[in-house]
Amino acid sequence: MLVVLWVLCYLISMIIYNGKFKERSRELRKAGNLAEVLLWQRLQKRQFLGLLFARQKIIGHYIADFYCHKLNIVVEIDGSSHDDRVEYDKERDDYMAALGLKVFRVFARDVLANLDGVIKWLEKELKPFGAGDAYSQR
Repeated sequence: MLVVLWVLCYLISMIIYNGKFKERSRELRKAGNLAEVLLWQRLQKRQFLGLLFARQKIIGHYIADFYCHKLNIVVEIDGSSHDDRVEYDKERDDYMAALGLKVFRVFARDVLANLDGVIKWLEKELKPFGAGDAYSQR
């Protein structure tokens, strides 16, 4: 039973990770737009509810802005580049949902204008996913 579980986890991880995007992911981390950098400063190193987030995480043939494995969530920052990509974003969200991931989208303008408000909103939204539990186990 343990071997079957291990094989299943391995196969899922292979589906989620696509090595072709490794260099692009690295470039995005280095270049990061201001909204991403500001939010990352609040999410990194378990500062947010004790949760470990990855930045520019490769998931299949997509790169998520922020990913938390413990809660199976993705946080996306939508800037002006998303204005004409509604169909692409829906496809991407559907793909992530099929993997059991919940996607939370925030506007870059909200991060820039009211970062504390975005953090409070995320805290409220993540509570049903056990975010408070993660913080108390830290």
